[in-house]
Amino acid sequence: MSEAMDSIDVTKKGAALAAAEAGRFDALPIYKPEIECASREDRRALQLEKLKETVAYAYERVPYYRQKLDEMGVAPSDIQTLEDVRKLPFTDKAVLRETFPFGLFAVPLDDIRELHSSSGTTGKPVVVGYTDDDMDMWSECIARLVQMAGVVPGDIAQMAFGYGMFTGGFGLHYGLQRLGCAMIPAGSGNTERHIQMIEDYGTTVLVATPSYAMHICEVGEKMGYDWEKSPLRVGLFGGEPCPPGLKAEIERRMHIVCTDNYGLTEVMGPGVSGECLAERYQQHIAEDHFLWEVIDPETGEPVGEGEMGELVLTPLCKQGIPVLRYRTHDLTAVHTEPCACGRTLARMDKVRSRSDDMLIIRGTNVFPSQIEDVLTGIEEVTPHYHIIVETRGGMDALIVETELRPEAFRDSFEAMDALRARIAEKLKGTLLVAPEVRLVEPGGIERAIGKAKHVDDRREK
Repeated sequence: MSEAMDSIDVTKKGAALAAAEAGRFDALPIYKPEIECASREDRRALQLEKLKETVAYAYERVPYYRQKLDEMGVAPSDIQTLEDVRKLPFTDKAVLRETFPFGLFAVPLDDIRELHSSSGTTGKPVVVGYTDDDMDMWSECIARLVQMAGVVPGDIAQMAFGYGMFTGGFGLHYGLQRLGCAMIPAGSGNTERHIQMIEDYGTTVLVATPSYAMHICEVGEKMGYDWEKSPLRVGLFGGEPCPPGLKAEIERRMHIVCTDNYGLTEVMGPGVSGECLAERYQQHIAEDHFLWEVIDPETGEPVGEGEMGELVLTPLCKQGIPVLRYRTHDLTAVHTEPCACGRTLARMDKVRSRSDDMLIIRGTNVFPSQIEDVLTGIEEVTPHYHIIVETRGGMDALIVETELRPEAFRDSFEAMDALRARIAEKLKGTLLVAPEVRLVEPGGIERAIGKAKHVDDRREK
């Protein structure tokens, strides 16, 4: 280990990633070590205490849960161990829509300081409210996860999420400010202006969806902007999955370290878990605020530790809208062994797919993440793709549009057809379904400002 690493300054460009690559995780700060590095025994005791309080609170203040527990013959006093959480009812998005807008709120609106909601594009929106204490907890969870990514007080963070009712923009804003960062509330869109602000204001942290960060990178390259000389150090990504290939490409082309964070409106927003620099494919769960379970999505029964299943979350401190056993439909596995970064918080594998985004193509289960993984391993194409499913002659047809890199484009029809056939064969080998592959010219797949929409299911309903 070099002497330079002994006195590493994580505020310098690339230093956080260099420290991680050198195994110098002790050089990276931890926001709340007394919680993040506590023993599992102490943390489980804290979780049990908070779970008992949460169940009693929900029973007393939320008529929906009181009725549900009474119907199941469960009293708050029946919760004596963490495993007793399985005596409680599941909650899903349908419950929050059925009780729209304030049916699950546990406090009067006079005590609510902020409201957020989902888009409501597929029905009534999910509405959540935050008390002063909820806002404090939310900002602390964010402050923890951005420190995991190498963000430090004094960083200048530029927000490329939209604000509005979406939880992402405000959640990251509050947590970064709490850590001691200056915020540039740029919002989404106007990409060239984003690049100019990075240069003018010395932005060191970019908050965005990974697909929009990639778009910013590409636009900057076309403008002749030298990303290696930019002040940016860290990308904080969320709002959509970030496949490893896309993350690696952004890091290489923008010369920054990129991390993901995870959360969902129904239980808080971003801040449920975040990626440290020791385990780039997992995220530490804020276990003092969220009790996690992993279940078989078909049976609802728990799976073994480290096994893949559906993540279920029970917030342990929410006052505005307590939620019991929320079924996220996100598929992951959770691991509890200590991490090289020094944190003892459990780690969840990054969510790449959901139990409800599975496509059934001619009787075969297909996940978009499988297609993503295959395309990532093909050097001639970019991380941008589009999946179309339609009905042809009464049968399902799967079409995968993938974008060529400029250097891979050829005038020869034979060369392009051979590449198309090779990609189709690789996809068929993984999916067990033969797709139609369409090669799209460089820049031909539309870039998303918000969440990228990869699947267009046009089948007859």
